Amino acid sequence: MVFLTACAWLRVRVTDRFWRKQEVLRHARHFRGRKNRCYSLAVRAVRRAFVFATDGRSQKKRDMKKLWVTRIEAGCLEHNVKYHNLISNLYKCQVELNRKSLADLAIYEPKTFKSLAALAKRRGEEGLLAAQGDGKQPQGIFSRLLKVA
Repeated sequence: MVFLTACAWLRVRVTDRFWRKQEVLRHARHFRGRKNRCYSLAVRAVRRAFVFATDGRSQKKRDMKKLWVTRIEAGCLEHNVKYHNLISNLYKCQVELNRKSLADLAIYEPKTFKSLAALAKRRGEEGLLAAQGDGKQPQGIFSRLLKVA
């Protein structure tokens, strides 16, 4: 049996400090100059790098959304539909596709995107006829939806 004395449970703070410094220096290993060896310089550089990394994550999200919108707009130009009309009319048709999947369809499955663009265009035309209100109910694929709503 091993009997532990009371002093064995005490924490040695020197080793904690050592490993905390090693953690910072490990993050700074790829930096150039004294920043990857000198702890006081490495702390500032690592903190600055983490701030840039945090900003970079949100910047990446913004950049990806811009890319998806650009790809969808390019697909819309091929089918003579404006981007905002496509998005709003697909939403009205209860087609719940996000921008990422729409961009993938525009690039890799143009026939599917063409049918979605035609659906949105048709919805826009029928919505325009209903808004003009000449007393007649529009006859189309969405007339059932208009009666329910």
